[in-house]
Amino acid sequence: MRNKQNNELAVCGFAAVKKLEKLHGDKIRRLYFTEETAPLFGGLCKKLAARKGIYNKVKDSVELEKLSGTVHHQGVVAMIYMPEIIPLDSDITDEWIENGENAILLDHIGNANNFGAIVRSAAFFGIKNIVIPEDDATSAITTSSYRIAEGGMEFVNIYSVRSIGKLLEALKGSMVRIGTDLAERSKSSRDIKNLCKGKPAIVVLGNEEHGISDESRKNCDELVIIPFAGMTSGAKNSPVDSLNVAQAASIVLYELSK
Repeated sequence: MRNKQNNELAVCGFAAVKKLEKLHGDKIRRLYFTEETAPLFGGLCKKLAARKGIYNKVKDSVELEKLSGTVHHQGVVAMIYMPEIIPLDSDITDEWIENGENAILLDHIGNANNFGAIVRSAAFFGIKNIVIPEDDATSAITTSSYRIAEGGMEFVNIYSVRSIGKLLEALKGSMVRIGTDLAERSKSSRDIKNLCKGKPAIVVLGNEEHGISDESRKNCDELVIIPFAGMTSGAKNSPVDSLNVAQAASIVLYELSK
């Protein structure tokens, strides 16, 4: 839940707050917890006290629900300033290329829960660069996505871009542009690592309803498909249309990391 007046974001969930404490504890402005979770955050309370930060044990979980806007707070809520989403520029992408860093480009995913799950997978597989369209920036980092990322937000950099097509055009020849697609011309995701040929990759993931946009598709070097049941025996259709985008992201990132 975002506090627009104070430009704050409520971070809740045990794993998310613990990882925030460990890596970026200085970001926490205020901390609220129940009696049951109090013993787990004694060290953080001491740190907050030392810098005159605020921490309070609430009477019941209803107060945490009001702060976070969810019943899934797991007994703790930390308030931080709203995280900054950095506008992507050529200096940043040049650094990716120089260091051989892969990236994920989310083509209007839209759903905050899916975004959080993708962040978690990206952190798990060591992908720290995530790009989203500028018009998605205000809805991407939420209390829900932070919690579902299970601490993954502390390991990734999130960038915004005005035009997905222009970004992909600019990266032509420098990064391998891989789009996920259900079209028959797509290749198996098992080929992803071979497709890269020593270059860093930018993987484009689309939403579940429409997939990646036509603009993204035409600016990809390769299109890949996750093999579905019966595909190897010549079946043209899967029992279901597609995987959840967060599940698909995990599989593709696993293949990329091999």
